[in-house]
Amino acid sequence: MSAPAPSSLAIVDAEPLPRQDEVLTPAALAFVAELHRRFTPRRNELLARRGERRAEIARTSTLDFLPETAAIRADDSWKVAPAPAALNDRRVEITGPTDRKMTINALNSGARVWLADFEDASAPTWENVVLGQLNLMDAYNRAIDFTDPRSGKSYALKPADELATVVTRPRGWHLNERHLQLDGTPVPGALVDFGLYFFHNAQRLIDLGKGPYFYLPKTESHLEARLWNDIFVFAQDRLGIPRGTVRATVLIETITAAYEMEEILYELREHASGLNAGRWDYLFSIIKNFRDGGTKFVLPDRNAVTMTAPFMRAYTELLVRTCHKRGAHAIGGMAAFIPSRRDAEVNKVAFEKVKADKDREANDGFDGSWVAHPDLVPIAMASFDAVLGEKPNQKERLREDVSVAAGDLIAIDTLHAKPTYDGLRNAVAVGIRYIEAWLRGMGAVAIFNLMEDAATAEISRSQIWQWINADVVFENGEHATAELARRIAAEELAAIRAETGDEAFAAGKWQQAHDLLLQVSLDQDYADFLTLPAYEQLG
Repeated sequence: MSAPAPSSLAIVDAEPLPRQDEVLTPAALAFVAELHRRFTPRRNELLARRGERRAEIARTSTLDFLPETAAIRADDSWKVAPAPAALNDRRVEITGPTDRKMTINALNSGARVWLADFEDASAPTWENVVLGQLNLMDAYNRAIDFTDPRSGKSYALKPADELATVVTRPRGWHLNERHLQLDGTPVPGALVDFGLYFFHNAQRLIDLGKGPYFYLPKTESHLEARLWNDIFVFAQDRLGIPRGTVRATVLIETITAAYEMEEILYELREHASGLNAGRWDYLFSIIKNFRDGGTKFVLPDRNAVTMTAPFMRAYTELLVRTCHKRGAHAIGGMAAFIPSRRDAEVNKVAFEKVKADKDREANDGFDGSWVAHPDLVPIAMASFDAVLGEKPNQKERLREDVSVAAGDLIAIDTLHAKPTYDGLRNAVAVGIRYIEAWLRGMGAVAIFNLMEDAATAEISRSQIWQWINADVVFENGEHATAELARRIAAEELAAIRAETGDEAFAAGKWQQAHDLLLQVSLDQDYADFLTLPAYEQLG
């Protein structure tokens, strides 16, 4: 008697979308189902391990480099694979979601790389998940254009040799895709995003002289990198793609990963192309992991934690040294400023800050950096051009002058800045405004002249939580309390109603966003990720 055929993926509670059959083909869904069967059990084990690691940090309030992997760090002989031509020069990278207009604008932006984002810059509605894949497929086939229904402006791709190289970011391991299930179990969003993209585009990208390149978000350990490497090997073998074609850049945006940078590159070495310094998620991770550690781990206002803070410099300099020691690219952090069409003075000040930030990164040895808006591409490009000239990168700068001890990465109390009342108000205001947009399906949102994504909401709600639980006293004498947060949130909601008008306010999701922010900011049982309860409310 033959074995029963494996059950197939079911599309659950999802309205049909135009052209979805081009993405959700039987063969593509079978590929995703196979990834799910093979790798989700290991993903589940690694998520459980995160909880164990976090409990250990709560007990000890410290972290150290891993003794069991000391031999990997001490072995100077290994390097990651050489960069493919399309990823050798990454001096400016633009980030953004995969909606149709952004796809065209990002590819046309003049940046060397576009981070096509299914993660923090994209709210994972079914429409965003599926049509984002379709937009990338259309772009590679040069079958994409867009006309803005409000302005009538049309967008089309520039010639192929002027387009950015795409590096796609799937969702983090903690997120499921509830609309794709196998025997009633949701498939991890990471496997959906990776599987559909790889299945449809890997060979096409090779034919275009590029390849399937990925950013891996929210990695917490080298064992999670090992899981990704095994997925890459399996996917390449299954589709007849040469091993090593996939290239992955790992975001070092968790505090635990900062202690395992070399091991992460080692696990992915056949497929590794670099590491990136992701600032807001990194701070969020510090708060999350050390939230029981007392006042020495209390962060000031998020805008007071610059990249020149001693513990942030330790993190970025260690990242550059680690990458260059192993032949990988070191990619710097985000310039999130959104230029104002009305206020030239705001732009002048902000552009000077962006330039100073990118000058510092280029001079520290980074090979490239991120921007959130096309108008920032020339500024960042000039900073890196000044240091690189005609060279594609500066991996030869080994930064052997850098020496970072384990304690340097968590020396939060080296900061002199303190939390402020205005900082609390800003965290509440940004949190409500971002979550409201996210619940309407928008993951990248311009708020107060900054492009904000889910990492912003995480740092906002985490700071509210931390300040209340640490009984912070602000400069005006007020204590950080749940009652104060509720009062500010109510005031903010009233201000938004006055600003938008009753009709627009009622049409939005403002009350829902207000309630969700307070839930994840005030609950004693700290939610690991805001996006988990938020996803339950996403349409």
